[in-house]
Amino acid sequence: MTTLQLLLSSWVNAANMPLHLAVFATTPLELLSFLLSVATVWLNIRQSHWGWLFAIISSATYGLVFYGSRLYGDMGLQLVFIAVSVFGWYQWLRGDDSHSRLPVTALSARGRVLAAVAWLAGFVLLAWFLKSYTDTDVPNSDGFLTAGSLVGQLLLSRKKIENWHVWIIVDVLYVALYLHKHLMLTAILYAIFVGMALVGLRAWSGDTHSGGRRLALE
Repeated sequence: MTTLQLLLSSWVNAANMPLHLAVFATTPLELLSFLLSVATVWLNIRQSHWGWLFAIISSATYGLVFYGSRLYGDMGLQLVFIAVSVFGWYQWLRGDDSHSRLPVTALSARGRVLAAVAWLAGFVLLAWFLKSYTDTDVPNSDGFLTAGSLVGQLLLSRKKIENWHVWIIVDVLYVALYLHKHLMLTAILYAIFVGMALVGLRAWSGDTHSGGRRLALE
């Protein structure tokens, strides 16, 4: 084993050592991911493009957390999140077709149907894959929430206000899943996310008052 491998192995072991907070146990890696994720959503609410950088880093650290808990759908989701975050960062910096700041917009009725169909199709495919090729004990829950998270992240990258509706649903269900998997700090994180998603929905709905932009259908 090379020196680099030894250092990496030592870091991973230290990052996953038990850490007791109040009445539950966590790990330094889960705690770091918690803090980065809260910062990510706070920056998203404020429509700051730096939120995408925090999203990339928190996705990478949470990927390691989920791997240790056999939540392979969520682990794979973090890799997709990293790719979508790069895309979202570019979109938010590039702006709209006139290169103005990307405005908050709402989906049309057709867009909502397509989002729902994409969520359902993703759920079916992911649940089948997780049942067939992994040892996860929650393939349906993991698949459903992974698919929903992908839809929410894509809507966020285009500043569609419906992303907050998706996140509210997903985050409520994730609280139950993470309690089941004994990821207490992450369950608390997603409970916080529910509240932050409600704040985000309200803030983005009032975008016309705060930024002088009109909430349009696209």
